[in-house]
Amino acid sequence: MAKRRLPANAGEVVRAGKAETTDAAVREDRHFVTALARGLELLSCFRSGERLLGNQELAERARLPKSTVSRLTYTLTRLGYLQYDEPAGKYRLGTAALTLGSAMLSRLDIRQFARPQMQELAEFSRATVSLGIRDRLNMIYIENCRSQSALTLSLDVGARIAIIQTAMGRAWLAAVSASERNDVLARVRDQDPQAWPEVEEKIARSAQEMHELGCCTSFGEWQPDVNAVAVAFRPAKGASVLSLNCGGPASTLTPAFLLDEVRPRLLEMAHRLSQPLY
Repeated sequence: MAKRRLPANAGEVVRAGKAETTDAAVREDRHFVTALARGLELLSCFRSGERLLGNQELAERARLPKSTVSRLTYTLTRLGYLQYDEPAGKYRLGTAALTLGSAMLSRLDIRQFARPQMQELAEFSRATVSLGIRDRLNMIYIENCRSQSALTLSLDVGARIAIIQTAMGRAWLAAVSASERNDVLARVRDQDPQAWPEVEEKIARSAQEMHELGCCTSFGEWQPDVNAVAVAFRPAKGASVLSLNCGGPASTLTPAFLLDEVRPRLLEMAHRLSQPLY
């Protein structure tokens, strides 16, 4: 089989090793408040569907000493960002953290505009259609629509999925500027250097898909029995890039159906959502 030729920007995509912005560089910035960053990182450890986490679990996820986590959870509890469950000896997100999330979502007018179109595609495909935005090395769902006539994925608003392993994440990477993309990929590389060669290959393949198809795919990569396609768009000048994906069980969502039937509808939806709302 002939080797596929990469698009002109593929080198920019995969050369994250030469990116200038890394976590180490951020830590050396005299304007960077490490304590604040650690507190916010701790709050981000809570994932969709999880109610309680203890200091040990938080320390493992945030990669911080348990003594540091104990001081942070105490402070965040005093400020209302965490709530301590005494019988369980663990923490849940407090009302202050929930208020921040609700305020952010309420400002995303694109969700209300996108929802009817997303639901229409979900019913057509008998699948799940989701809208996501980047959060560190993940994509976080900010809107989700499911088909009413079939079993679909159980992910909901607030769920996080890895950028590298998913069509939604790789579509986002293909749509952002080279500097933003390389910053994210440098962090991915630093997090797991041994896995980097495989990641490079996936990113190059996604760049090729975006060049040829206008979308990115994930056929059994995120989960063996799940297929998905995704596109990315910017809803307004200067706004953050968002991703739209359609995914579900591989038994009903074949690659051919996703590419031939769903892909053009996703692309059309992204085009409409990229137009001014007012």
